[in-house]
Amino acid sequence: MALTCRHRPPSEHAFSPHDAVLRIAAPHIARRRFLTVTAAAAALAFTTNLPARGAVAAPVRGAARIPTDPFTLGVGSGDPLPDSVVLWTRLAPEPFEADGGLGEQRVLVQWEVSMDELFAIVVQRGTALAHPEYGHSVHVDVKGLDPGSSYYYRFRTGPWISPTGRTRTAPAEGADTTRLKLAAVACQAYQDGYYTVHRHLAGEDVDVVFHLGDYLYEYAVDSAGGARQYAAGTLPDVFNRETMTLADYRMRYALYKSDPDLRAVHAAHPFVVAWDDHETENNYADDSSENAEPPEQFLLRRAAAYRAYWENQPLRVAQRPQGPDARLYRRLHWGTLAQFDILDTRQYRSDQAYGDRPHVPGPESDDPARSMTGDAQERWLIDGWRASTAVWNVMPQQVCFSQRKFDLNAEAKVSMDAWDGYRASRDRIVAGAKAAGVDNWMVLTGDVHVGYAFDIKDDFDDPRSRTLGTELTCTSVASGSDGAEKPANWDIYMQANPHLQFYNGQRGYVRVELGRQTARADFRTVSTVTTPGAPITTAASFVTEAGAPGLKSA
Repeated sequence: MALTCRHRPPSEHAFSPHDAVLRIAAPHIARRRFLTVTAAAAALAFTTNLPARGAVAAPVRGAARIPTDPFTLGVGSGDPLPDSVVLWTRLAPEPFEADGGLGEQRVLVQWEVSMDELFAIVVQRGTALAHPEYGHSVHVDVKGLDPGSSYYYRFRTGPWISPTGRTRTAPAEGADTTRLKLAAVACQAYQDGYYTVHRHLAGEDVDVVFHLGDYLYEYAVDSAGGARQYAAGTLPDVFNRETMTLADYRMRYALYKSDPDLRAVHAAHPFVVAWDDHETENNYADDSSENAEPPEQFLLRRAAAYRAYWENQPLRVAQRPQGPDARLYRRLHWGTLAQFDILDTRQYRSDQAYGDRPHVPGPESDDPARSMTGDAQERWLIDGWRASTAVWNVMPQQVCFSQRKFDLNAEAKVSMDAWDGYRASRDRIVAGAKAAGVDNWMVLTGDVHVGYAFDIKDDFDDPRSRTLGTELTCTSVASGSDGAEKPANWDIYMQANPHLQFYNGQRGYVRVELGRQTARADFRTVSTVTTPGAPITTAASFVTEAGAPGLKSA
């Protein structure tokens, strides 16, 4: 959903040393890859602001000299494997300062993993350095853990001890796991409301949470926190501008993670995260900016945004950006019960057709050369399906996969930002799923700030055609403010899209329980986010049977 904001001149933005490196490199950036001698120099510039070693490294700060709690942004874990999980924190005693209040010094951080919440049975411990080059973030890939097990973890530096987090590992490879509970969330514009949804999700009995994008928004947040309606002057003016620099993005993550409900849900469950557009800029496509900036200038901004994203999420080193590029698509397994193919539908896509406005499909949008995923990711996805032995093949991704007509005209308008604007690309994915024999296909989607339940059809224009799978759209955490149970276009959408089984415009999340015979989806919603404390209810529940795709009311 596009919003508008007033652009600020660069002089009003804070800059980090890394921002300066990017500005120097920007004139030499190739459109997609560094291919020339000059571009190779630019690639080197993109890596010069990495942690130094030896005599030139920044000194290690004595943790006892940190005067206030550095764990203001909480803790988190993510990407569970059978024997490992990523633990995350970021030190920021002054979270709304560009350097987090720690300057350019390194800080030694201890970590512990325990079988119990009191840390009486510590199974692993170690130390890590929080580098200023990475915003004093800490990513610990703890290995050697037991499969299918719950653990507690915490960090310590000097006299300061972090909150305790709870995480779990995936079942052993090949294990005939009988159950998995997951939740999917997306779109949490801070200025649109409170994170009541996260508070409820923190108390849910789920094994893992998938965050499907728009973890933050680049738009200005005023001193009253927008719809949160704080007392005027509560937030500093540093947030009342669009994010452009690395320092801007780092501080914006700090604002979001200052919310106690967001910190609580990260401490309660491991997350699997994927970005969409607003982590960088609304509706960007590859190196194409919404505002038609030169690609070399936009890629500079993208490099800053991607770096801040990695710094603030529980991601492995394999996902760490290299300049304006990062390999975020990846595959996880939950025994033989589920394979998760996490997509990136933003970094590699062709530019939106027809000026990115709702439009009837036509030659421009249906050009077979256009792609939502890029060729490499498309091949990776389909090859992964061919090799899959899982009961359920789940595809967490960002934008609506199923056809979604906006009106009742014979030639209806559709979104050029969703898969409807990339129909040839979608057709290749559908053909790949059919050729691979993917019987139990489930797509998890964010982006649109509403809850949808779709049957994925072999031919969306023929309701009698074969049902190939299920798409569950998880609505938003806060974006769109309170919303409505029945949006104004509810009747039109339900008539125009007979494969659409459910449509709700309130805030919430979708909770999914996968079993070997059936999958159940519960759409969990709250009545308001502009005032805190709303109760959670289940708006609708559906089941789909293994081997018999299609949604049925539960």
